[in-house]
Amino acid sequence: MRHRILLLTVMAAAAVLAAVAGCGSPSVLRGSPPGPSSAPATGDFSGQVDVGGGRKIYLSCKGSGSPLVLLESGLHDSSDTWTFTDTRPPVPKSPAVFPGVAAFTRVCIYDRPGTVRYADPLALTTRSTPVNGTRSLSAMADDLDELLTSARLPGPYVLVGHSFGGMITRLYAQRHPEKTAGLVFVDAFGTDVRALFGVRWAAYRTLLDRPGTPFDAQPAFERVDIDGSIDSVTAAHPLPAVPMAVLSKTEPFAAPPGSPKDLLDTLERVWPRVQQELVELGSQTPQFLATGSDHYVQVHDPDLTISAVRLVVGRVHAEP
Repeated sequence: MRHRILLLTVMAAAAVLAAVAGCGSPSVLRGSPPGPSSAPATGDFSGQVDVGGGRKIYLSCKGSGSPLVLLESGLHDSSDTWTFTDTRPPVPKSPAVFPGVAAFTRVCIYDRPGTVRYADPLALTTRSTPVNGTRSLSAMADDLDELLTSARLPGPYVLVGHSFGGMITRLYAQRHPEKTAGLVFVDAFGTDVRALFGVRWAAYRTLLDRPGTPFDAQPAFERVDIDGSIDSVTAAHPLPAVPMAVLSKTEPFAAPPGSPKDLLDTLERVWPRVQQELVELGSQTPQFLATGSDHYVQVHDPDLTISAVRLVVGRVHAEP
């Protein structure tokens, strides 16, 4: 049975926990979170970084070299989704994406506030300062910039965004082209999804807001203004002309029993067009189809994800 974790759409938390418990997911840190710090230029680092305003964000980095790769998780997901795998033949056993990328360059992950840690039991991250209420995409991109700046991590960066994380990295690149060396979209959300859903958009947006976790009603649970996010990316400057790659799923989104079938059918119908829009953001952008993988390509097909990151890093190095 394929790994089922919290989706961009809807996902039962019990299914998440059952799958992760069987594949060696890291457990939640016990006791007090690590103290504030900035990250060294090389070597392993895990700790909190002071981003101002009385807030701290958890950051973890591995490896050495440049460009630095930043892995951005999807909506409601902590950085855990880059640290474990769930593969089956013919996909070979492979390191998780985080240590796999660290084998050839510096790579970092972080916990956005209010995101879910895949531990037993499931828990909201305690490693980053909570932020109550609905957040804007602009605020999330600002957090990323402040984190990278406060941690003194040198750019430009290769930004890897899974699912809604692709919207965060996309707006960051639009606002900070001088800090962006490359982009990898991992089955990422796109700006045209709202128009493609049409009259069913409001129902889908509601499912994004309340995906069926035990934390949906908690004030600190990550909530995002999805419509405002689409508007922000649409209104921003074009993406810089940097190397890009797109990875896309081939299997249906996992969803708990009782999910509206017509909504899921619409999602499956429009998703390939969302992926095509991402491919068309740049010239000569390769699209990798993760055959047999659902939405969590980095978990089910880590070697393909690592290869796509390596390709973009190599193209960055090859630029004059």
